[in-house]
Amino acid sequence: MRILLVEDHVELAHWVSKALRDANLTVECAATGADADTLLHTQDYALVILDLTLPRMDGMEVLRRLRARGGSRGGTPVLILTARGGLEDRVQGLNEGADDYLAKPFELAELEARVKALLRRRSGNEALVHRCGQLSFDTVSRMFSYCGEPLALTPREHAVLEALIARPGRALSKEKLFQEVFALEDDVNLDAIELYVHRIRKKLERRPDGGASIVTLRGIGYIMQERPA
Repeated sequence: MRILLVEDHVELAHWVSKALRDANLTVECAATGADADTLLHTQDYALVILDLTLPRMDGMEVLRRLRARGGSRGGTPVLILTARGGLEDRVQGLNEGADDYLAKPFELAELEARVKALLRRRSGNEALVHRCGQLSFDTVSRMFSYCGEPLALTPREHAVLEALIARPGRALSKEKLFQEVFALEDDVNLDAIELYVHRIRKKLERRPDGGASIVTLRGIGYIMQERPA
């Protein structure tokens, strides 16, 4: 779940991005409206957290341009996070196409809850828990359990497994997984996905009664499937 955080306040951007990464989300940051507009024109994100008062392009203009593009990118959910919390600003932001609006100052717990709700809505699945065999993922706590016990995962392993279990019965290409797991500034190549898939498989195979596996579809990608008993 790759998120774009558009915020020119360095300390706040660091604080918010760290909190979201601790919640096993991949976060990229942009400090100007122009940079955000360029990224949104060329990259796919699960969610945009957008300040309004930005250098080099106002956040409202960034939102207008995003919605005007249409298509899958144009429909990316947007959470406005701004000090401009007056009624007129909130109404304008929602009318321009924002999905949610949170005024500063804010509580981190509320931001995380709103982010999780928008991500669930975007996936087209409002279910609070995704399951495959004895593997389950709670979208509220953002924790995996396997055979009734917590499943220990690194942040990257967590991101790979979440992308797969959130799309039951659908194959994801290596390229799509890479986009969801890694930020642009990460110094890794596409083959890293194979490494993380291999590590997750080993953890799932420790419990043969778990009934969950990642299957490779040659030339297509990976799919999460229940393992026959």
